[in-house]
Amino acid sequence: MPHDTTTNYGVSQNANKVVLDETKTIMLVGVGGQGTILAGQLLAMVAADAGLDVKVSEIHGMSQRGGSVSTVVRVGKKVDSMIADPGCADIVVAFEAIEALRAQQYVREGGRLFVNDERITPVPVNIGVCQMPERVDERLAKIGATIIDAAGIAREVGSPRSTNVVLVGALSTALPFEVQEWEEAIRRRVPPKTVEANLEAFARGREAVA
Repeated sequence: MPHDTTTNYGVSQNANKVVLDETKTIMLVGVGGQGTILAGQLLAMVAADAGLDVKVSEIHGMSQRGGSVSTVVRVGKKVDSMIADPGCADIVVAFEAIEALRAQQYVREGGRLFVNDERITPVPVNIGVCQMPERVDERLAKIGATIIDAAGIAREVGSPRSTNVVLVGALSTALPFEVQEWEEAIRRRVPPKTVEANLEAFARGREAVA
């Protein structure tokens, strides 16, 4: 079931305020354990720092068994609902390619779809009940997805668990928040010993879509 979540990391007093003409809907989708929740928290922190109203909804499903998970973050002057209907997401960030195909229906016309170039075989395929989708790359290219080797970048910076932060870097290029505000949120949220690696992962994610 979806539920509202909040962050408990304080609000930066130094962030630039942002005015949005309309509410923005960002959807993060992936497989349990990929870090969609942390990515959503970073986005929520940056938006709250900028003085925006923020609502977050998480659907965990059977995440502990490798099932689909999604986080919806809606930001604006006043956000009345957490609901994200098909065709209304301004940005979808998919942590896995099959989940990107599953979530493509939510991207509005003219919206952005960022996809981690990784495939995780779901349980139904492993037990022979279903088959993996065919022509995944072709289908993603057809709908205009931006493909990023986020997992590869995370390994290159020496922090394989930072794939989610690489994708946050990619996401940041499509939103009106300053780079330093994202970096400040990362410093406040991730474990101190991982700050530098995560900042590098974030920067490399931005570069990947520049």
